Amino acid sequence: MLQKNNIQSYLKLHFIIFIWGFTAVLGALISLEAIPLVWYRLALALPFLFLWILYRKLPLKVSPKSMIKFALGGFIIALHWVGFFMAIKVSNVSVALVTLSTGAFFTSLLEPLFFRRKIRPLEVFFGILIIGGLYLIFKVDNLYLYGMLWALLAAFLSALFSVINGLFVAKHSGFVLSFYQLSFGLLAISVYLFFNGDFTSAFFQLNNSDWFYLLILATICTAYAFAASIDLMKYLSPYTIMLSINLEPVYGIIMALFIFGEKEKMEANFYLGALLILGIVILNSILKTRKN
Repeated sequence: MLQKNNIQSYLKLHFIIFIWGFTAVLGALISLEAIPLVWYRLALALPFLFLWILYRKLPLKVSPKSMIKFALGGFIIALHWVGFFMAIKVSNVSVALVTLSTGAFFTSLLEPLFFRRKIRPLEVFFGILIIGGLYLIFKVDNLYLYGMLWALLAAFLSALFSVINGLFVAKHSGFVLSFYQLSFGLLAISVYLFFNGDFTSAFFQLNNSDWFYLLILATICTAYAFAASIDLMKYLSPYTIMLSINLEPVYGIIMALFIFGEKEKMEANFYLGALLILGIVILNSILKTRKN
């Protein structure tokens, strides 16, 4: 029975990773620019997350000190999503996803600063190889450089967000933590849009396909995927989860090739660079988890 549950959990994990990969495809399908897209993602996802918290009867009360930390995390995750969708808009899904996978390397550099340990020479070596992989991708077409820079920013912010959350996630429910962080993220982007004069009647006039894709993004790719991934931690080891998540760019790129066709087809150097980066990220995950 236990083995059957593990198999079901493993299949569910890969379905969630498939969903995360599909997030990038949705970003390309939605006609909105990056910042309005993130605003709608947050605004539509929060009610579903709130209903889930009510269903689970989780306490929403937190200390003022924790609220300040949540505000910082919310600001970072909002910027991360802006960078991620900007990378997709100015380049394509493949470039954005492969470059975003460098987040694991950034995490290995940030962890020593926050958790007071030494930087490991092997991690520095992996970082040099990742730079080599990015150089191979860059050689494909200089037009993708702008997208790579946005994706690198998104990867760094993702790593920073993960490390900061690691400092206080044990003290709070993951759902409550995310609810407040996403709320602050929505607030930050709303303030920017308000002072930028973007909240006009045209801002809320979307075509039917955008509404459809945004609802999928908010419900399945954000609220459901988050809740389900938290639940899977009861049945699968951190090693299995960490290693499997590295397949997100692979799933996303395959989907993008089927959906967008020629726009996503790249030269051989891109795929060599992508294999190098993904291989290093997976190897680093294996070595790090075994050491722990």
